[in-house]
Amino acid sequence: MSVYIENFKKFRPLLNELVSRDVKIKYRRSVLGVLWTLLNPLFMMIVLSVVFSNLFKFDIENFPLYLLSGQVIFNFFNEATTNAMGAIVANGPLIKKIYVPKYMFVLSRIFSSSINLLASFTAMIFVMLAMRVELHYTVLLAPIPLIFIVFFSLGVGLILSAITVKFRDIMHLYSVFVTALMYLTPVIYPMSILPEWLYHLVMINPLTSILIMFRNVVIYGRLPGLVMLLVTAAEAVLCLGVGCWVFYKHQDGFIFDL
Repeated sequence: MSVYIENFKKFRPLLNELVSRDVKIKYRRSVLGVLWTLLNPLFMMIVLSVVFSNLFKFDIENFPLYLLSGQVIFNFFNEATTNAMGAIVANGPLIKKIYVPKYMFVLSRIFSSSINLLASFTAMIFVMLAMRVELHYTVLLAPIPLIFIVFFSLGVGLILSAITVKFRDIMHLYSVFVTALMYLTPVIYPMSILPEWLYHLVMINPLTSILIMFRNVVIYGRLPGLVMLLVTAAEAVLCLGVGCWVFYKHQDGFIFDL
């Protein structure tokens, strides 16, 4: 373990440069630049609030915030895993030339997306203040579900990046999977409208427990239950562990498929 820690410290400046590069590339030639990280979720919240509040008449207090909180969590997962999926393939020329710990490229994609996650969360707090919604002390616990979603996304990203090197079709199929996953995550709808069989199916989705915990501590001022906290933490850590194992098992063969 000490070898891995020392190796990480040695290449940490490279990780910083990779994260900086990813952020600059994303907002290159953009007039507003990083401000789009704040504006995108706000614009989507306005559009979805108008559509779903009038079309489906969901009886949810502070429905715009309910939507925005769902976007904060799910959009990060979507962006982070999608970017991580192509991290190894995109950096193939560099990997072929010099030795670099390959997981650094996946980490950089996750960390750059984490910057957007923090910006989106900040935008949500500003919206709550603008709407004069009470900020409960439990908002201080928001880093817990945010850390869980980062760990979970990193685990999924490691798995996807390893598989994509050999099977490039994953890059095309993943968007379909994410679309289906969004409807199995209570981003837009309340859990109360689901039939029993579908309720249990949605609860199996690890993103659901993370999102519920995030909404509870940020919007509703509820402390996370011990069982949900332990289960959600176990799911995130288990996914990260599986991701590290899959990536480690396949990384030596990357050079032959790039």
